[in-house]
Amino acid sequence: MLLMERRNIKKDSDVLGIGLKPTIVFDTYWKFAFERQNIFFNRLQNKPTLTNDVILKEYKFTNAYRVLDRVSQYLISNVIYSCDNDPRNILFRILVYKVFNKIETWDYLESELCQISYQSFDFDKYDKILTKLLDNKVSIYSAAYIMASAKSKYGQGRKHQNHLLMIKEMIEDGLAEKLMRSKNMKEGYELLLRYPSIGTFLAYQLITDVNYSELTNYNEMEFVKAGPGAIEGIQKCFSDIGDKSYEDVIKYVTNTQEYHFERLGLNFRYLNERKLQLIDCQNIFCEVAKYSRVAHPEFSGLNGRRRIKQKYKPKSKEIQYCFPNKWNLDI
Repeated sequence: MLLMERRNIKKDSDVLGIGLKPTIVFDTYWKFAFERQNIFFNRLQNKPTLTNDVILKEYKFTNAYRVLDRVSQYLISNVIYSCDNDPRNILFRILVYKVFNKIETWDYLESELCQISYQSFDFDKYDKILTKLLDNKVSIYSAAYIMASAKSKYGQGRKHQNHLLMIKEMIEDGLAEKLMRSKNMKEGYELLLRYPSIGTFLAYQLITDVNYSELTNYNEMEFVKAGPGAIEGIQKCFSDIGDKSYEDVIKYVTNTQEYHFERLGLNFRYLNERKLQLIDCQNIFCEVAKYSRVAHPEFSGLNGRRRIKQKYKPKSKEIQYCFPNKWNLDI
């Protein structure tokens, strides 16, 4: 690989001659990833000071590695690997958890049902429990992404009712078995896209979650789909991407991560030998889009957002980190 002296990339220069023209936000991308990963290890080691970055101190940002976030950790430890090995049951639990994408919703459902499983699924029971939360003004969905209601397909008055019927259809349609037979992540992604309410960004997130289980064994480096936040981040990091797609940019960044960390003199702490994967670099673009609203307000992006909504609030409950069994990874 062509090496450069350790320095910031000049504005609008052509990165390695492949048609990508970076802005100053591109260097911030790597510095953000570096510092966010340092925060993870500092917290793991119970250090009193997590970071001196004033933006990271004030606002909430996800980890450099998607799998380290609280929602993903809960999925692995409490949803996937805490049930039987029935493929339909594993997929059902993943879908119920991820459609709402909220730990509190899952916990309440489980406390009322004792066990969340496809074998004992009863639409009326689930509907009653979730409706009770809504009637008490409790939000049952995460704000991480917005799902269409799928009312045109299932005809129910409330969004969660349609989503429950969608999940039921997915299992009855043999989706678990189809995913197990799928040859790669793109094929699995396309299987999910066939269902109402599942758009391109959500399908990519869901197939990544499914791949934490033993249902599939995809290589995370074989497929990526840029979400709206990542697109905003790419637009801020580059003034011009030439004829490249947003997915091409994510692949370039992922494949050259060691080079750019070295270029900037950043000793990024990987998870043992596991490098940042496509899903991680996609997510970092999304986080840098937010971070730059404060760090680089002159880069407004197409949506013109200038504020970061979520403030950082320390969680009292510690995470016992675990990873998909097939990764053979420990920290």
